Amino acid sequence: MKLMLEKITKSYGKNLALDGFSAELGPGIYALLGPNGSGKSTLMNIITDNIRADSGTITYTDDDGKTEDVIKMGVRFREKLGFMPQYPGMYPNFTVERFLWYVSALRGMERADAAKEIEEVLADVELSDVPKRKIGALSGGMRQRLALAQAVLGGPSILILDEPTAGLDPRQRILVRNFISKIALDKIVMIATHVVSDIEFIARDVIMLKKGVIVDNAPPHELIGKIEGRVFSLDIPVSEAAEAGARYRVTGMVRNEEDADRVTLRILADAKPNGAYPVPPTLEDYYLYVFGDDEVCSKIP
Repeated sequence: MKLMLEKITKSYGKNLALDGFSAELGPGIYALLGPNGSGKSTLMNIITDNIRADSGTITYTDDDGKTEDVIKMGVRFREKLGFMPQYPGMYPNFTVERFLWYVSALRGMERADAAKEIEEVLADVELSDVPKRKIGALSGGMRQRLALAQAVLGGPSILILDEPTAGLDPRQRILVRNFISKIALDKIVMIATHVVSDIEFIARDVIMLKKGVIVDNAPPHELIGKIEGRVFSLDIPVSEAAEAGARYRVTGMVRNEEDADRVTLRILADAKPNGAYPVPPTLEDYYLYVFGDDEVCSKIP
């Protein structure tokens, strides 16, 4: 199974949202990272056929090796899709259970299969205790988990998830992250998120977008390796923090517990600052390295 995107371009008036996006996706999790306006949601809506690209092609290759254009496939391709939009619209007067029955009917699922899957997916996203509660009475985190549940119902082979952990507390984020990781073994999963830590340890590849252009695309460990030796911890007086912030990209700041007049900064720098010591980089550090100011970006290896 493979999804091939070739030279996808989309503009909104004079705003170029995607500029020749190309990628080859197989089973596994692909993370889309980038600042607001980088083209992530546009790409997802093009894949799901909610909007059409100005140019470019998307082809799907099944397990038998047959390759087809997804536009020509039409409904046959959409049947393979599960989509969780960033702002899912759900009927507030439907109960949780009724909404999933509604989605299962739209997917053409047999009643016995739907009953079994609905029970299982509610357990997976920890909504088994609220099947009769109306959607309008759910918390934001519950609605987010219900949106994920409807996306995976019916076992689609391609999952498109836009900000799946938005509004979730840390425990729920781990729950959702582990659930996605578990079901992604035989699916193509694309996740757009601003929570970098959610995909650092589960993504097969990270696609970094800036103004509709791929600026990097590699497994997380390879991206992190690019800034090895460029992330430091620096303990300084509070009075020097503003100057350090002007000289370096500061990714974290913690007040010293033993001395309230000092702070410990986590910084990005091409050379070791005086008094600093190197620390292991993270994917979030690399994200800030790429999407910082132009001077920092120009130094990417």
